[in-house]
Amino acid sequence: MLEIGSVVDGTYKVLNKIGQGGMSVVYLAMNERANKQWAIKEVRRQGVKDFDVVRQSLIAETDMLKKLKHKHLPSIVDVIENEGNFLIVMDYIQGITLKKALEENGALDQDDVIKWAVQLCDVLGYLHTRKPPIIYRDTKPANIMLKPDGDIVLIDFGTAREYKQYNVADTTCLGTQGYAAPEQFGGHGQTDARTDIYNLGATLYHLVTGQNPSEPPYEMRPIREINPSLSSGLEKIILKCTQRNPDDRYQSCSQLMYALEHIEEIDDKYRRRQKKKMFGFVSVVILMCVSFIASFYTNWLAVKTRTIDYKTEIEIGDKAAAHKEKIEAYKKAVNIDPSKSSAYMKIVDEDVADLEFTSEEELSMRALLQTISTNQKVINQQLLQEDKEEYAKFAFRLGTAYWYYFYADTNSHTQAAAWFKDVVSYGLEDKNDMKKAKLFCDIGTFYKNVKQQQEMGNDDGMYKKYWKTLMNLKREYEKESTGESIMFWLYKEIVSQTSEYRLYFKNDGISYEEINQTLLDIQQKLPEFTLMKHSKKEELEQLMENVNDAIILVDSAYHKD
Repeated sequence: MLEIGSVVDGTYKVLNKIGQGGMSVVYLAMNERANKQWAIKEVRRQGVKDFDVVRQSLIAETDMLKKLKHKHLPSIVDVIENEGNFLIVMDYIQGITLKKALEENGALDQDDVIKWAVQLCDVLGYLHTRKPPIIYRDTKPANIMLKPDGDIVLIDFGTAREYKQYNVADTTCLGTQGYAAPEQFGGHGQTDARTDIYNLGATLYHLVTGQNPSEPPYEMRPIREINPSLSSGLEKIILKCTQRNPDDRYQSCSQLMYALEHIEEIDDKYRRRQKKKMFGFVSVVILMCVSFIASFYTNWLAVKTRTIDYKTEIEIGDKAAAHKEKIEAYKKAVNIDPSKSSAYMKIVDEDVADLEFTSEEELSMRALLQTISTNQKVINQQLLQEDKEEYAKFAFRLGTAYWYYFYADTNSHTQAAAWFKDVVSYGLEDKNDMKKAKLFCDIGTFYKNVKQQQEMGNDDGMYKKYWKTLMNLKREYEKESTGESIMFWLYKEIVSQTSEYRLYFKNDGISYEEINQTLLDIQQKLPEFTLMKHSKKEELEQLMENVNDAIILVDSAYHKD
């Protein structure tokens, strides 16, 4: 570690430490000749797993930033590397993130948000006009610093990329769920400047409404439905920014900046259209009253017929022998009544019956939820959410499928956690499942944040809480005599994470006896998994070996002979 008072590279005097964690330490330093403060981030080789991978990631980010010069971007002034550590000297930015401002104040002042939006258009437009263009891909309140003078700075270039003209699609899916554009999740083409426009629109939505699009119910409604006092012009701008099809958004940051700077003109047009609509309102009301009586009886018959057809398709699926026939019948039931949860849950159960939730099955379920209902003109998921209890049951079932059976994406725990958050948000009468959903959310939050907190030096104490949460989840499932498949994957997760985080567990005060007894308990129970010996014999044998290895690694970490 750098010593307080020492001078780095003959230039930067270390004043004090402002952050520390498992991977990095951040210091405040002074260039006394220039009378300017800087931040120095130190990443030490010792104790960092895959240091070379971390080093390459840091080099890529710093190389990109060193080429840029803009008043709303941080400056990287120096990169110093020696045998023991890797130092990055950068701007020391005073202020708070807009995420922190939201947490302290709720929805922010509309005029301030519009001012910041223009500044963000300026800096994103600057990035897009580099050669090659740089696509930022992660605009969100947490990545925007608000300085004491009221201006903003865009930080964290971990997901930024240089645009490659002839690429058909991105090679990785990066961004933050809720703020990220559809094309950022793979299979929808390459991200470009319009991706950043979507991210910015979602950010503006969060800032003026106070509602986080990355939290349940994961939607962005017209902002005036939430706060009628907001500008209708700003509402139109946000709606256009967040269109699913990039061709329907603003095509450049300059276009968006022009709209923001002429927002009152958009408001005037909106008012004129609203006045025209009012003239037809009375006649529409009369027609609705006349048609209501006639349609009531017809609707009643339709509902009764739909209920009978729905049950018939469920029965057909239950009796079918082949997987494909079952799924087709359950999907027909969904099409008949998308608001009922039974058919969705039948599909999930059938998909994981072979102990794997494949990428094809996951895409099919996602497409089914996003399908626009023929009669209701909204997506199926919104109809399903109308019954909160039934939706929460489905969300728990699907969250479990993502967590334990979805191997196609390393981000499966994050996707699962989003569904478990829905369970908590919508409420579940089953107290045991509700408790498990909260535990899954806590573990998902750990997986999401641990790497960043390590880099920032703020990971102390995280691992003890994570271990206790894992143990609580283990106890919840064991007391219910849960099926072998769930217990197998839960034990596998415990063994794997114990091997990886054993030193962190030790440093956070988890006793050797507690960890060792947990591993011995798992070691004793695995031979009793009779069904797994037939369906997943190799995986079961491998897990038994992994338990033995984990015991040895823990003994070594705690210096046990």
